Amino acid sequence: MEPVNPGAPAMRGWCARWSGSGRARLRWLAALVCWGALAALALPRLQPAPPRAHPAPPARLLLQSEAASTPAPMPSTPPSAPRIATDTRVLTEDELRADAERRLPSLPLAYWHKHRNDKNKFYKKKDCAPFPSIYDLEFHNTYWQTLRVKTDVFHFYGAYMDARNTSRIGPAVRVLAVHDRIKPTMTTHCQLWFEEREAPVVVRNLEYKYVWNSKWGNYRDGVLQPYLLACVLPAEVRHLVPASVSIVVDPCDRATNNLRVHYDRPKPPLAQKEFAVCVKGLDFLHEDLSVRLVEWIELIRLMGADKIFFYELQVHPNITKVLNYYNELGVTEVTPITLPGGQPNLPGLQHMYLKKKTTHKRQMELIPYNDCLYRHMYQYRWLALLDIDEVIVPLEDGDWSSLMKRVLPLSQPAPGKPPRSSYHASNLYYLDSLRHEHGWEEGVPRYLHMLQHVYRTRNFTKPGQYVKAFHETERVLALHNHFPLACLGGSCSSYALETRHARLQHYRADCVTALSKSCAELRAQPVRDAALWRWRGALVAAADAALTALAFLPPHR
Repeated sequence: MEPVNPGAPAMRGWCARWSGSGRARLRWLAALVCWGALAALALPRLQPAPPRAHPAPPARLLLQSEAASTPAPMPSTPPSAPRIATDTRVLTEDELRADAERRLPSLPLAYWHKHRNDKNKFYKKKDCAPFPSIYDLEFHNTYWQTLRVKTDVFHFYGAYMDARNTSRIGPAVRVLAVHDRIKPTMTTHCQLWFEEREAPVVVRNLEYKYVWNSKWGNYRDGVLQPYLLACVLPAEVRHLVPASVSIVVDPCDRATNNLRVHYDRPKPPLAQKEFAVCVKGLDFLHEDLSVRLVEWIELIRLMGADKIFFYELQVHPNITKVLNYYNELGVTEVTPITLPGGQPNLPGLQHMYLKKKTTHKRQMELIPYNDCLYRHMYQYRWLALLDIDEVIVPLEDGDWSSLMKRVLPLSQPAPGKPPRSSYHASNLYYLDSLRHEHGWEEGVPRYLHMLQHVYRTRNFTKPGQYVKAFHETERVLALHNHFPLACLGGSCSSYALETRHARLQHYRADCVTALSKSCAELRAQPVRDAALWRWRGALVAAADAALTALAFLPPHR
């Protein structure tokens, strides 16, 4: 509707009356004035209407970087105006999927995505064992998938193809899980999904391998216990590698879990490498151990480790900065992990829980240790499970490779005995209190913890106590912190490295709680021992270069 000027009708009437008055000259003058006023009143109506403003786009679209279909041209930003430094990327579906696979390596996302619209695939049928959509899986604490049957519960962490020649059961998929029973009696089945077959291959789970020792505590129902399940491949598919596996009760069940099967065997001409190190879930939320971590990583590299695999619970931001730095160099790989079941994962509360519930902590540490074994057993001949305050130090050789070349001829088992599965080093403490009594070491940066600590306990801990080992990946079936719990091809056999050849140097504030009664004896008559100084020059140079790159050290000290 056109806008109305309320003064126009009255003005027209007044002009009409005066135009009709008696005197001609006055009539012309009045008409001129009146019609000029009318023209002024009508002028706004003769102007073109302003363009209608388009409605503002929804606020959500303002946050997206892609342009609208018919955008209005925006005025150019003056060169002097500051630019907003926000992340304007919009990830594609492929990028989102790759990111999800990186964050959750147990999810068979690529396989599911490839066949999601394949009508010939068996999982489109509804009568028996349909392939579960990733949107129907039951996740728990982010990294775990779940099977619930009446009062029993399983949480699954990972699945792995075990095609090692030393396995007596032949090719099998091992599934790493926790279960709330110490003697599982439930029959479960494995639905094995292959790229080459439409229908799944269903086999009965062969065993529940207990990855713990009843004498260590928590041996009761209701506490989550670590297990390895075994899904043996039938003869008709032994030449194939499953893409994923689901654990169910009845063969035709619709699964609530589906795990990607890891099989990372190097392809020729790539050869198996020698050493890698596995580090259990880091729990240092409020402890800035970043500088100590740099020193330790650089020392482990000097010892000959090709890569260090970390698992992360909660860490200080500076530790994250260190790990990101080494990740970009390809030196480390970090896998986030959570505690399964009802155990806490809230930062801070989780640390308090692990501090108090030490047996629960020890049981849950077996998950990252064995995941590390099965993810990397084809890539490396030896795996060492170490904490960031300990290192196996060769005393007559320059690195681990030279040490093992020396040791292997000496460690041959007696006739009829099983082959060696591990080579362990005895534990020797370098305690903080011993260093405090003797001051600082000259010629070594004070911020390099291990190089500064050159006073150790006179005696080793008892044989077999708190040792750490190089584990033969072709032989071990299940790993504990110190020894293998089970081995392929027979019983485990660990060789004790002679203390003149190598030892485990353990850098702690004090003895572990279990040794509190004998710790005073261990601390008595400390010995100055700078065995680590054989690598002092290289270690100081490497650590300083990393600390400078991380901006923890100024460029010129």
